[in-house]
Amino acid sequence: MNYTDILSSLSQASAFDLFRLRAAIDRVLDQPGWMTAVQARLRVGQAVEYFDPQANRSFKGQLLEMRRKQAVILDLETQKRWLISYAAINLDGADVEIREQPKQGLSRQSVAIGDVVGFVDRDQQQRSGKILRLNDKTVTLQVGHQQWRVAYALLHRVVESSASDGNLPELGVIEGEAEIVIEQDSPRG
Repeated sequence: MNYTDILSSLSQASAFDLFRLRAAIDRVLDQPGWMTAVQARLRVGQAVEYFDPQANRSFKGQLLEMRRKQAVILDLETQKRWLISYAAINLDGADVEIREQPKQGLSRQSVAIGDVVGFVDRDQQQRSGKILRLNDKTVTLQVGHQQWRVAYALLHRVVESSASDGNLPELGVIEGEAEIVIEQDSPRG
């Protein structure tokens, strides 16, 4: 399960939506079927991995006792005993890491007038252009013979581009050699 995607979706929910979802999850986890399914895969003395929500990470332990609703675990790192929910035991070795999505786009401070940047337009076409003006929330780009206003969050760096004149580079192969030549106007155009 991709926890990062789930958290991204949850960030758009209201506080009430989150509270309601937590209540529903708690009710499902309290159903005996979940605990029975986990208990059936456990044996006293077994090495287990469990997730501690306070520490926000997994720990390795040994199952000491199986109670009706919780398990007694000996934490192998601290040698302390913990009473944990059966649902906290990671039987399948699931990846519990939540990776933050990298920030998308460029910031106003990372671009300058004259820079060539790219973006994907509404029709999912890759475009690139030269920055003419920096606005508060957008940049004005010269793309071919048109000007576009594009939000900073939609921009990305372009390694090489013929955006200043609107032409695409021509690719050619030199006869007899296995070398590809890219013919293109100078970036200063």
